[in-house]
Amino acid sequence: MPAPSAATSTSFKQRVGALRNLRPFLAMVWRTSPQLTALSIALRTLRALLPVATLFVGKLIIDDVVRLVQLPDKPATLQQWLDSGHLNELGLLLLAEFAIAVLADVLGRVVSLVDSLLAERVTNASSVRLMAHAATLDLEDFEDAGFQDQLERARRQTSGRMTLMSQLFGQAQDLVTVASLAAGLIVFAPWLIVLLLVALVPAFLGEAHFNAQSYTLDFGRTPERRELDYVRQTAASVETAKEVKIFGLHGFLIDRYQRLAAAFYSANRRLALRRAAWGGLFTTIGTVAYYLAYAYIAWRTLTGEFSVGDLTFLAGSFRRLRTLLEQFLQGFSSVAGQALYLDDLFSFFEVRPEILSPKNPLPFPRPIKHGFVFEGVGFAYPGADRWAVRHLSFTLKAGEVVALVGENGAGKTTLVKLLTRLYDPNEGRILLDGHDLRAYDLGELRGSIGVIFQDFVRYNLTARDNIAVGRIDARRDQDRIEQAAERSQANEVVARLPGKYDQMIGKRFKNGVELSGGEWQKLAIARAYMREAEVLILDEPTAALDARAEFEVFQRFKELSQGKTAVLISHRFSSVRMADRILVLADGKVEAQGTHDELVAQEGRYAELFELQAAGYR
Repeated sequence: MPAPSAATSTSFKQRVGALRNLRPFLAMVWRTSPQLTALSIALRTLRALLPVATLFVGKLIIDDVVRLVQLPDKPATLQQWLDSGHLNELGLLLLAEFAIAVLADVLGRVVSLVDSLLAERVTNASSVRLMAHAATLDLEDFEDAGFQDQLERARRQTSGRMTLMSQLFGQAQDLVTVASLAAGLIVFAPWLIVLLLVALVPAFLGEAHFNAQSYTLDFGRTPERRELDYVRQTAASVETAKEVKIFGLHGFLIDRYQRLAAAFYSANRRLALRRAAWGGLFTTIGTVAYYLAYAYIAWRTLTGEFSVGDLTFLAGSFRRLRTLLEQFLQGFSSVAGQALYLDDLFSFFEVRPEILSPKNPLPFPRPIKHGFVFEGVGFAYPGADRWAVRHLSFTLKAGEVVALVGENGAGKTTLVKLLTRLYDPNEGRILLDGHDLRAYDLGELRGSIGVIFQDFVRYNLTARDNIAVGRIDARRDQDRIEQAAERSQANEVVARLPGKYDQMIGKRFKNGVELSGGEWQKLAIARAYMREAEVLILDEPTAALDARAEFEVFQRFKELSQGKTAVLISHRFSSVRMADRILVLADGKVEAQGTHDELVAQEGRYAELFELQAAGYR
């Protein structure tokens, strides 16, 4: 089930509490690449000491220049200066400052390189983790709109928070620099530190507030953002291009996009204006504090308490310290704000599935000896006000081909979802060879069932992979792929493709070939045969085939399912009549069952629907 949503507004306590996400985030970074992480930390630590070294060497240079200027007998020419040896110390100091500058530049570039490599690896690792975790969750989760919002926010954070990694490392680097600069100020004028902090605290609190406001705005508009992305995709995609052109939908979609985008812009503009106004005020306060400190240092230099070198060192240290502290406090506020976004990622990882394998599962029967038994099964979709199926009782015998018929909403697809444990019943139970379906290993159960739903996925992959997804671990078994294609008649489709099994299918990627609906369906049906499962289920996957092609597919399905338990769902009665037994579903229950002739003779719902369909061909 989805984790509870975060509040739509955040208090200061919640923002500080979100910092708890930093520890698992840093642990994730470290696990991704301990070597790159350690290298980045070491390089940043060295780089953090360079500013104070630069300022201190600059102080020594100025003091030495002042000393040389005050020499009573100064040399007249450069050569005389060099010959006198007075410039030796100054030369070394200038060389040292040059070396520090070169080192700072090189370290900056190397740090950027290491961070970019590490960020890319973290993005990849977190994306893989997200996909792996999503694969463990229940179908119920994915059919919930609230979970879709949560998943979208988590997906955005797999790459959107990688700046946080560099920011955290940068904050640690700045902290070392701040400590080294503060040590120099404390020696000469401790009260400057107090003035500095008083000037910066308002800016820090302001940034914290507006970062939280930004997160609240972003969090609250996730549904609208998903709609915005959907409208943008619908307005310009190969899947929708035909209808958009035929129905002239471009104006409608553009207008809808503009209205959504305008609402986003308006909300962001209001927040940006308030942030800019308060930010300007806080910056002014900081500037006033800096010049008060600068004036104090200059006065003490005039009184002779500080040297000119001290003046440059202290003024430079104070200016650099003020900038660093301002960046540090604002960065800390930003980190706290970004930690709120990490809630979106880590709360997703906390979602746990409810449909699981038991601790000591039974081995799946191979072959199935008796079959499936539905005993008083009832199920209602989450949030629904009516039962999808209820009091559902019937037997699906081993080796039997059973057809399910009924009007839309009768519960046919729901029955298949229960059989494959995409959902578990709310009432009753389903038995397989006398044992509850929940007693078997979930992966082994699903791996033993080959099912193609009516809304099968059209993968933009090669023809080979489109079939191999039925048993993806056998994707290199060409013989098995070709046999599955032959069984579903997809081999005829592949034979017409320019690249045969290596041909990219779909128009999303370069050189892709689009197929007709019927051709896609034959590829999809091949996936069921690729599985070589104990149970085969076709849930109306032939809707795009003409009557003759569907009859041939189902006739072949019956032949190839000999010795297997099979279920087929279709609205065409000419196809389902070949089943060993037909179940008529109505209002979530089995209303009648029997062979085609038996059900027609009963003159019930089946006979009525059959007659209505047959009349259309007369």
